[in-house]
Amino acid sequence: MTLTQRQADNGGARSTGTPAREKAANGPGAPRPWGRWLVLILIAALAFWGWRHYRQPDQATTAADQAASATSKGGKRGEAGGKAPVGVATVSPRDLRVTLNALGTVTPLATVTVVSQISGYLQDVGFKEGQHVKKGDFLAQIDPRPYEALKAQYEGQLAHDQGLLAQAKADDARYQTLMKQNSIAAQTAQNQKYVVQQYEGTVRSDQAQIDAQSLNLTYARIVSPVDGRIGLRLVDAGNYVQAGSTTGIAVITQMQPISVLFSVPEDALDKILPKIREGAKLEAVAYDRANVKKLATGEVSVLDNQVDTTTGMVKLRANFTNEDEALFPNQFVNIHLMVSVLKDALAAPVAAVQHGAPGDYAYVVVDGKATVRVLKLGQTDGDQIQILSGLAPGDQVVIDGADRLREGAEVRVVADGGKDANGQRP
Repeated sequence: MTLTQRQADNGGARSTGTPAREKAANGPGAPRPWGRWLVLILIAALAFWGWRHYRQPDQATTAADQAASATSKGGKRGEAGGKAPVGVATVSPRDLRVTLNALGTVTPLATVTVVSQISGYLQDVGFKEGQHVKKGDFLAQIDPRPYEALKAQYEGQLAHDQGLLAQAKADDARYQTLMKQNSIAAQTAQNQKYVVQQYEGTVRSDQAQIDAQSLNLTYARIVSPVDGRIGLRLVDAGNYVQAGSTTGIAVITQMQPISVLFSVPEDALDKILPKIREGAKLEAVAYDRANVKKLATGEVSVLDNQVDTTTGMVKLRANFTNEDEALFPNQFVNIHLMVSVLKDALAAPVAAVQHGAPGDYAYVVVDGKATVRVLKLGQTDGDQIQILSGLAPGDQVVIDGADRLREGAEVRVVADGGKDANGQRP
């Protein structure tokens, strides 16, 4: 068999077998080609969604980090090569007030408990609780009828005794005439003089009793003894009040003027006594309990005559007009007592003073660098403090940003508290 014949036979065999395989492949149980394509498409879609979900946030985070890094680098470049920004103030001479701080209590100059001086029923109350009253204003009325009756009785007794006195005086005059005529004994005439003196005493006693009842009638109408503010009513109308009762009807407190009692250490006497001896008026400023809000300004009126041996403190009283009644009785306040003024004292802001291992110090800006200066401090006046040594007029001290500094650190001044609105130094 030749080669051509064998190829033809093999070809015929393949041609004969191909229809059978195709028929088997296209049978009822064979898978369809489009099903495989559908599975592949679903797998690709899921893979693409996973890539979008997990890959893009990482890219966004990376981009944000890159942006932040760029911003940080740009910021550093914008900060003049990494120099620390600071706020400064200029040290300069100024007047400083020397003050003593003390805790005080608001004390009224007059506190009166209104009590009845007679006993009787309280007929009427003529005030309202919390009312401001003037001296002489009507407050309460006690039933006056018992005292009016007693007064009438004593007036009748007085008339009776005045008649007896007149009769005794007439008898005395007649006895004196008869004695001159030797018609009666001298002893009888002398005794009549004593009778006249007795009736005179009785008449004076009757008049005193009448005056006492007149006074009781005056006491029956109770008026305010001082100017001030009246407190809560302690007794209601209709109650029986007794003379000398400690409860009283109400309490009146003088509000204007008012005083503050406060104490200072005995070591401060050398600053206070010379001023008082000179007759100077020491200014006292009252602040609230938190020492923040200014309440009133007054002056010292008296210095106590001794030091309390248990505390080593001496008391002072300062008077305040208290026109707005900002000071309230028994209120705790802080007193700032000004004892003197330091003229042209070198001062710096309190915010510039740091505390650490060197002691009290401040950072001074010199040629764009921070330099540490050890300070010796004096008096404090508000936000300014006296500099005894360590600084010179015109020095620029750091008041903001000192916590980021060290000796020799390069700084950039971003705010100068030592200049005014026009850019001029004081």
